[in-house]
Amino acid sequence: MTLLGTFFHTLETTLPVFAMVFIGLGLRRLGWIDTAFINTASALVFRATLPTLVFLSIVRADLDTTLNPSLLGFFIVATVASFLLCWLWALRAVPVIDRGVYVQGAFRGNCGIVGLALAASLYGDYGLSAGGLLLGVVIISYNALSVIVLTTYQPGQAASWNRILGDIVRNPLILAVVVAVPFAWSGLELPTWLMTSGDYFASLTLPLALMCIGGTLSLSAMRNDRKLAISASVMKMVTLPVFCTLVAWLAGFEGRELGLMFLFFASPTAAASFVMVKALGGNDRLAANIVALTTLMASVTVTAGVFVLRTAGIA
Repeated sequence: MTLLGTFFHTLETTLPVFAMVFIGLGLRRLGWIDTAFINTASALVFRATLPTLVFLSIVRADLDTTLNPSLLGFFIVATVASFLLCWLWALRAVPVIDRGVYVQGAFRGNCGIVGLALAASLYGDYGLSAGGLLLGVVIISYNALSVIVLTTYQPGQAASWNRILGDIVRNPLILAVVVAVPFAWSGLELPTWLMTSGDYFASLTLPLALMCIGGTLSLSAMRNDRKLAISASVMKMVTLPVFCTLVAWLAGFEGRELGLMFLFFASPTAAASFVMVKALGGNDRLAANIVALTTLMASVTVTAGVFVLRTAGIA
């Protein structure tokens, strides 16, 4: 395939994902969707349709291929390393009061929606099943590390680890993975009608979730805290994906595994980071700006990254 052909093929796989985000932004500005719709739809996705999608993807998967301990282990190490790198940079360049918000925004990606949507677009069933397994690692590590750094810099706040562990154990995505893996190993098959109904329900997940992300973006809110928001966004969307993907390649990962990790590393900042900052009384305006900027940047940086990996023939 020619260089131009590779470029257009890359656009065909990444732009549909980001198009849904911008459609959500447009629908919100037109007044066709509102906050009540976004909150209800987001809750439906988190509690029901996304766990269903993850469950069905893993049940259908060949676990000998998709369950890769070395990939999971590398992602944990890379996540912790990214977290520490962001923290070290924040010690040098970020005011004390905003360091926790900055670090979380710079390392915590939206892998559950954007990362999984891109993985499905590029790698089909493998992307969904392997990405679903990777989400288990993501949810645990992101939540624990975020609480550590946020409570360090929020006066009067302390981490409630019992609550954190309880939230993780009750997380619908974690439960979907825990139930799906032994079910897949057992070889049991669900009735065809049930699988088909599940597919209908799960198919709501990605377009609905992506539109909700677009609906929450506020372009006007980006006028404040621009310097820190831009710095955190460049760290999240450029520095860390390049660094982590390069190290993964040097460690021997390639093909779909390398591509999947890049998509997760390069996912924009998770909206959950804003929720956690607001709950702890931090600079929620800065958190919202980082989410918005990284989401807008992702359409360019992710497309460019996939194009480079495909041109190089390593993903």
